Amino acid sequence: MADIVEIELWRLLMAYIFLVLLLVITWRLGIGREKEIIISTFRMTVQLIVMGYVLVAVFDANHLLISLGILALMETFAIRNIYSRVKVNINLKLRRVITLSMVFGTGIPIFFFLIVVINVNPWYEARYFIPIAGMMIGNSMTGIALGAERLINGMRGGREWVEGALMLGATPYHASKTVVNDAFNAAIMPSINSMLGMGIVFLPGMMVGQILSGVSPLVAIDYQIAIMLGIVGSVSLTIFMLLQFGYKTFFNQRSQLELE
Repeated sequence: MADIVEIELWRLLMAYIFLVLLLVITWRLGIGREKEIIISTFRMTVQLIVMGYVLVAVFDANHLLISLGILALMETFAIRNIYSRVKVNINLKLRRVITLSMVFGTGIPIFFFLIVVINVNPWYEARYFIPIAGMMIGNSMTGIALGAERLINGMRGGREWVEGALMLGATPYHASKTVVNDAFNAAIMPSINSMLGMGIVFLPGMMVGQILSGVSPLVAIDYQIAIMLGIVGSVSLTIFMLLQFGYKTFFNQRSQLELE
């Protein structure tokens, strides 16, 4: 295995030139997001440094409860981020659906992937468990946020269509089917586009990291294909659960459309 080229501190600091470039461009265009960019970069830097030290301790401990605790923490922060990223109001019932969709929609693929696909022993091996769970939860978070926002806007924007279908005798499922399908298509599209360009347009981060650490590209490819399929499965399951249960929150027990 090839030796890993470590990045010296001053060389790492040189990478922040790209941040300066971004700030100059946004300032020149008058976009006015310089403060947000600086705060985001600062948070990223601090969070990653802290996480690096935490992971060293977690990998050394390699305990079941620690792995499950970190999984619960990631799920909690992901759900909170979904609430904050959706730019429209989310009613309480839909919030519950989002929570359950994230927990079960990511939890099932994570455990299946670790136990069946990779067959890591023990299945809670922190070095595998945490990165894989993070990738699946992170991508699912993005997908479910897109799906929830599109669902809410679709139900509100298509109110006349939905109510018209209900008056003609359609069930809530059939009346909202177009909105649900459009929301699923919009939410899953980023994952599909990512797969389309992978390998030719770009090399994904996990694969690049493995190759730089000295792993054979063929082994890295195996892992990347597997994790990408796992991500797609996790994203699609979370979005499907959100939409299949989420549209029902817009109707009362008499199948009447209720929008806050």
